[in-house]
Amino acid sequence: MFTGIITDVGQVRAVEKRGDTRYTIATRYPMGDIAIGASIACSGPCLTVVEKGNDSFSVDASAETLARSTAGAWRAGTQINLERALKMGDELGGHLLTGHVDTVATLIARRPEGDSLRLVFEVPQEYERAIASKGAVAIDGVSLTVNEVDGNRFGINVIPHTQRETTLGALQPGDRVNLEIDLIARYLSRLVGKDIA
Repeated sequence: MFTGIITDVGQVRAVEKRGDTRYTIATRYPMGDIAIGASIACSGPCLTVVEKGNDSFSVDASAETLARSTAGAWRAGTQINLERALKMGDELGGHLLTGHVDTVATLIARRPEGDSLRLVFEVPQEYERAIASKGAVAIDGVSLTVNEVDGNRFGINVIPHTQRETTLGALQPGDRVNLEIDLIARYLSRLVGKDIA
């Protein structure tokens, strides 16, 4: 489990195509604290550490991960929001996330709003009913509050701290992002017999 509070922005150092795709990601995390088999949310998807270097770790992304997320577009130099898995007793500063990306959203508008950025995203229509005003979503692994919803579009604000400490401040219209809908919305949809996608 994760909370959507980003603790490092890493950078893809290498991409290796195998049966799955292996990414080596440079990080400021102390590697002595990270075990092989640890889960790290990498711009949303929960990926498993399979190798470690002095200042990097490697993860494998399956075909399902590549199909559901933007990971297939990652190249050497791509900036990645990182969050280590939640430990019992940790502060829950964002909202509960599984690291299971639901779909890819597209940024369609960006404008300043005070010191913040107002970002408007578009999602595939089958996901629009799972996003609610004042509800929570995770965009590229970042926990955010939805400001408004208009059909399959929704807006969020990104405060200056989040602009500096995540990749969201660099997003431009047309960019694609990983979207994890709220866990409660996912289960409610299942309970009422209307699965999301």
